[in-house]
Amino acid sequence: MKHPIQSIAFTVALFLAGISSARAQSGAAKWQVGINGGMLIYQGDLTPSDMGSYQTAQPVFGLYVSRVLNPSFLLRTNLAVGKLYGNDAKYDSPIWRKERNYKFTSPIAEISELLVWNMFDNNGNELGKKFSPYAFGGLGVTFLRIKRDTSNFNTHYFAAATNLVNGLAADLSRMPPRAILVAPMGLGVEFNLTDRLSLTAETSFRLTFTDYLDGFSFGANPNKKDFYHSHTIGLLYRFGKSNSLGCPVIVR
Repeated sequence: MKHPIQSIAFTVALFLAGISSARAQSGAAKWQVGINGGMLIYQGDLTPSDMGSYQTAQPVFGLYVSRVLNPSFLLRTNLAVGKLYGNDAKYDSPIWRKERNYKFTSPIAEISELLVWNMFDNNGNELGKKFSPYAFGGLGVTFLRIKRDTSNFNTHYFAAATNLVNGLAADLSRMPPRAILVAPMGLGVEFNLTDRLSLTAETSFRLTFTDYLDGFSFGANPNKKDFYHSHTIGLLYRFGKSNSLGCPVIVR
């Protein structure tokens, strides 16, 4: 039988071990940072497809910081910087596009807050899986500096199209927006290189609430909003250790 003092000492040791274990658990990675880059695709009146055109794709670069809420969800503050570009003259069909010949450019800076769902409940690479797909959505603001160009518009070709000519005049009398509300949403996948470092690939669609992303509306198609989307690859770094106790990782 153990001496009472030994029993007390043993109990205290177990208690302290429990505290140490809890602290180790709480020391698991809670913050992540990432960088990415890729292409930005404009979707609007100056493309023949509702999905946009890769003929006018432009570069985009991003930085983000994420706060891990639990293995399934995290909050991500995202900054993206790039350029949007549209040009009617890029397309041979329909023929009127080359005659209308609108074009625009705009640098963009997008700030957004996203809720990210890791489908495998593996935000800290707790499961040791190589691939972790995720989905995300949120709200943000995109800052613009739209420059329209109608210098090659063929007034003779559209002489009978009074609605278009009058609509263009109305558009040019209106100042394009300098900032718009956006709702980013998309899908991605992480390829875990280590417990801290991952490669990422994602596609993000931006729902907007304006038809003036390109500076044109009534002089084009006022019945449809403008959008944009991106495809990026990048690197993700997790601070701290996802397996702080040094226990073996169970691979499912």
